Amino acid sequence: MTETYGSEFIQKFESFAPKQLAEAGDPVGLAVGTLNKPIKKMMVTLDIRPEVVQEAIEKQVDFIFAHHPPIFRPIKNLATDNAQINMYADLLKQDITVYAAHTNLDVATNGMNTWLADALALKETEIMHVTKQFSYKKIAVFVPRENEAEVRKALTDAGAGQIGPNYKDCTYTFEGVGRFTPINQANPKIGELDQPERVAEARIEVVFPEQLTQTIEKALFEAHPYEEPPYDLYTIENFVDEYGLGRVGNLTEPISVHDFAQKVKDLFGVSGLRYVTPDKDKLIQRVAVCGGDAGKYYPDALKKNADVFITGDVYYHTAHDMLADGLSVIDPGHHIESICKPRLVDLFTEWKTEAEWDFDIIQSDLNTDPYSFI
Repeated sequence: MTETYGSEFIQKFESFAPKQLAEAGDPVGLAVGTLNKPIKKMMVTLDIRPEVVQEAIEKQVDFIFAHHPPIFRPIKNLATDNAQINMYADLLKQDITVYAAHTNLDVATNGMNTWLADALALKETEIMHVTKQFSYKKIAVFVPRENEAEVRKALTDAGAGQIGPNYKDCTYTFEGVGRFTPINQANPKIGELDQPERVAEARIEVVFPEQLTQTIEKALFEAHPYEEPPYDLYTIENFVDEYGLGRVGNLTEPISVHDFAQKVKDLFGVSGLRYVTPDKDKLIQRVAVCGGDAGKYYPDALKKNADVFITGDVYYHTAHDMLADGLSVIDPGHHIESICKPRLVDLFTEWKTEAEWDFDIIQSDLNTDPYSFI
């Protein structure tokens, strides 16, 4: 097991859900503290609330990973008489780092909206509202054969080699001879100044999303033994990844709006929900789902021929518009996004095992849903 700095963990996370995927103005990333220290105990939460911070203190947590950023609006003062401001002071006093992944986690492949669609057992899913499109690049790295494995691992750990949702660590290697002559102020790992050198080398080729270019190059330079790592970088024009909000898919069998609303209530463990429909007995089968407050995207659900749209925080006038357009809508609340807590713990534990990281990972036990039903 190895000591793991916050920066190392976040490099891995941002290869899964890069900050470039977030919506403009979304304050994702490091919110409090520093990534330049080892992680001892991480807690995953949906929200950062004063009670969550106290839970973290009691459990001796030093890194909180949250879905909802703790600072959505500018802070006007640092008066700790305010409970929210005092929460930030407690985090700083206890040296607790807070990192948030919001809309970048929502749209990531196998992220929040995929988890919601999986919970509903939707089949043949597709993106509801495309927000980002990225092409791919290929890097071809020349490395001494004895260093091939470590350089390949550094590239794939940084996010290269993922092809589709079901294949990772995809690389290609062939062997050859590298030739060079160190001159001037060179400090070569292999060879002598002004002497021609031949090295048995491997050429490693691997693809990656273009938004990871800086991360991949950084990983290469840190892992490569040469003073001047030789590599080629190509743009791939026939392969584009799409990312977006929400998922649309099909149920295995038709079900009435009313019965499906009851099923949603049970699946997400909420004590109450609202639904809007022109006919509660209408049979539905094609479902759109989008975590959070996504009522304004209901026209996208209609374009995808959804019979019913599941999202939180539906506004009164928007609900009237939905009815007028003949769409049934189920609002189980914003808090169904708490599905991220066990899913992220499972994902991070998998990474921890693969990388032999040495820190504990837990999820917050608190329910931060502000609403109660009578």
